[in-house]
Amino acid sequence: MDTAAAPAATDRPQIPPVAVVTGASRGLGLELARALARDGWQLVITARNTAELAAAEAELAALTKVAAPAGSVVDDDHRERLAEAAAALGGASLLVNNASTLTGYELNGAPLPALADFPLPGLLETFEVNVLGPIALTQLLLPQLRARRGAVIDISSDAAVEAYAGWGGYGASKAALDHASAVLAAEEPEVAVWAVDPGDMRTRMHQEAFPGEDISDRPLPATVVPALLGLIRDRPAAGRYRAADLLTEGVPRADPSTPAAAAAPTPAGE
Repeated sequence: MDTAAAPAATDRPQIPPVAVVTGASRGLGLELARALARDGWQLVITARNTAELAAAEAELAALTKVAAPAGSVVDDDHRERLAEAAAALGGASLLVNNASTLTGYELNGAPLPALADFPLPGLLETFEVNVLGPIALTQLLLPQLRARRGAVIDISSDAAVEAYAGWGGYGASKAALDHASAVLAAEEPEVAVWAVDPGDMRTRMHQEAFPGEDISDRPLPATVVPALLGLIRDRPAAGRYRAADLLTEGVPRADPSTPAAAAAPTPAGE
């Protein structure tokens, strides 16, 4: 008869934490996913571009377990797939709502529209992608996040607090996301919730916002990642943070008011 004792619960291997990152096929989302994979996180990544997402999945799968369903956060069934994928890996400890749209339609080299001319279907899509999708995905993942005292990072923009011509739709949607983040933090004390303005970045979305301009002087998205990793590591008070402050000051108090004016608004969510 085998009399060997069963291993104690503390002897069982720990399941690596799971992060869900939207808009993770390029830009800030992909750079953050790379850093999390190197730190041992399992990943659920998503984006709308199937080919780009598949390339990201292939790269990250060499480092960690990855699930990568393609789709839009606006789609109910797609959000369900993301939540199910996170549960299958052990349950989400982190949600990064990074997916965004500038206008809800392809600009094709055109300038950002003034509010007086903003096509209403595009404005509706902007709010659905930038606000309603993140809120709905957060709702689905909250049971997993609560169980693990997890965290939510909502990627914002300085356009949420500054009035820039042409940025009414995007800025208003990010302002709404900021406020939703603050309310969620008040309602969910066991879940850390931060809205983060990443600052200027050299991304495809930023180039689309400034067609024909040279944006090579903007920092690459990888330079912002340490600020996000610091939030996850240090778990400061809930609030709205500027990545520039996190990088220069460590973990400052959350910004209670409008940040300093920037030279140009910063689109995020790639």
